Amino acid sequence: MNETIEETKTNTYSAESIQVLEGLEAVRKRPSMYIGDTGIKGLHHLVWEVVDNSIDEALAGYCTRIDVTINEDNSITVADNGRGIPVDYHAKEKRSALEVVLTVLHAGGKFDKGTYKVSGGLHGVGVSCVNALSSHLKVTVYRDSKIYEQEYTIGTPLYSVREIGTTDRRGTTVEFLPDATIFTVTEYKHETIATRLRELAFLNRGIEITLTDLREKDDEGKPLYDEFYSEGGLKEFVEYLDSTREKLIPEAIYMEGDKGIPVQVALHYNTSYTENVFSYVNNINTIEGGTHVSGFRAALTRTLKNYAEKSGMLEKLKIDISGDDFREGLTAVISVKVAEPQFEGQTKTKLGNSDVAGAVSGIVGDMLSHYLEEHPKEARSIVNKVILAAQARHAARKAREMVQRKNVLGGTGLPGKLADCADSDPGKCELYLVEGDSAGGSAKQGRDRNFQAILPLRGKILNVEKAQEYKIYENEEIKNMITALGVSFGTADGEKALNMEKLRYHKVIIMTDADVDGSHIRTLILTFFFRYMKDLIEKGYLYIAQPPLYLIKKGKEQRYCWTEDDRERVVKELAGGREDSVHIQRYKGLGEMNPEQLWETTMDPGTRSLKQVSIESAAETDHLFSMLMGDEVGPRREFIEKNAKYAKIDI
Repeated sequence: MNETIEETKTNTYSAESIQVLEGLEAVRKRPSMYIGDTGIKGLHHLVWEVVDNSIDEALAGYCTRIDVTINEDNSITVADNGRGIPVDYHAKEKRSALEVVLTVLHAGGKFDKGTYKVSGGLHGVGVSCVNALSSHLKVTVYRDSKIYEQEYTIGTPLYSVREIGTTDRRGTTVEFLPDATIFTVTEYKHETIATRLRELAFLNRGIEITLTDLREKDDEGKPLYDEFYSEGGLKEFVEYLDSTREKLIPEAIYMEGDKGIPVQVALHYNTSYTENVFSYVNNINTIEGGTHVSGFRAALTRTLKNYAEKSGMLEKLKIDISGDDFREGLTAVISVKVAEPQFEGQTKTKLGNSDVAGAVSGIVGDMLSHYLEEHPKEARSIVNKVILAAQARHAARKAREMVQRKNVLGGTGLPGKLADCADSDPGKCELYLVEGDSAGGSAKQGRDRNFQAILPLRGKILNVEKAQEYKIYENEEIKNMITALGVSFGTADGEKALNMEKLRYHKVIIMTDADVDGSHIRTLILTFFFRYMKDLIEKGYLYIAQPPLYLIKKGKEQRYCWTEDDRERVVKELAGGREDSVHIQRYKGLGEMNPEQLWETTMDPGTRSLKQVSIESAAETDHLFSMLMGDEVGPRREFIEKNAKYAKIDI
């Protein structure tokens, strides 16, 4: 007893217990607080922080070109032709201003609105955070006809800022290598960076942005190179997003104004049944919307309804029109520049400034009214689309109610094909969506019944990209998924909403064959979730199972392989690279595996590999799904030809 008391005394909470983290130590101690996570998103966030500095120079009117390079060692170089970070002596910090910017959190010119009226970045941590999380960083400044440089290792300068020559150019170049002891992933994804740079080029017209990837070669053996430039800005952005859809009106409607807050809006109508509104504040993608989106939607509904009523087109319609009806087939991009943005919401990407709603609503209302008056043919096409949407919504509500009423009357309401699990805690439960009854049978036998549920899906589900909403509730496989998950559809604040309060599983796993048909079925299911259950994806509940491609045997030893590289490595290990001395079985279907093999390779949490489905860019994902699953053949053929080198198709 005395020993216990003595031990407690030595662990007292005193002044000596308080740790003071100097400089950038706090960033290295808790990196996720500053960049979100230490996985793939956090890794790419480092690039966004550096590029945002260059974009801010462009917004201030001093930068016209930004060059981004992914180097062979996965380091990143970002060069711009802005003013160059100041290098003169900082009296308060008693060192170069350049070193202050790179080593002190919340240091920079963005807090002085005379330097930057608006700026991107959510947290104000900027390049100093990148410095702290890089094993090596080098900055070169071209300013006042001179060249200056400084290097760092994990945030500590290796020497003071030094002058190394003269120049006739200006700007800043930052090269950094992410610290492999901090990040769980250190390989940059070309497409992720290209998508964001393309987005920035559309949002900031007239700025030339390039991406060079020294790790990859094009068909001519040169480093992979992309150039992004937009003269038309948001109008071109919307037309790019809608390029794979059938147009309802010939070209996008562009609106721009400044009522104390600069506002840019571009919108387009197509013949699809989905709404796609993408919003930005100071180039930040506000995925949860906010006051700028509310102002836009209010103005769109008010203006179109006024026009429709004045034209007499609604006289014979016997059902009410809702805000959703005015946005079916709508693709829009809203961009506002706010001096002091207030963000809220779960991911801090929802704008809360109340004055923005009025500014957006006023500009959109005025300019859209003029457009409708001057383009009566396009106006009638839009209103006719709205009327059809209202009728389809009415039919969809009836179909939805039939599905949900059937669930209530049918007791549990669960599909007959569902093999449910024993546990009822959603946080522990998994639902496997399995292609075919044969694979479903193996999965049911091989699973752990305590927490794993199996729902076999017969054939290919409805392509929701080309179907009206009420049609999805008539599709048996989609109805089974909805009822098995326990979700329902309703409205929240007048908007369509997915109710996940009764969601029965926090892991929904798509498990299809490793062949062309399996890929198609997986894409159909992903399209459904993206269009109708996006919240489930954003919460991180959707996964893709990774069944092995090969089983390789030599004598009594056997190994599973998930990729072609795995196969080559295992053949080398077991037989010195001689394929004729090993037995290689190629799994084309899940049904070829017995229950024990399926459990061991694809379902056992201790050994399986799952891919979590995430949305890196909602705008780019929308464009991809509309291209893959829509009616336009040309863009899809071009995509397949471009990406065919990444696929191995079994004939």
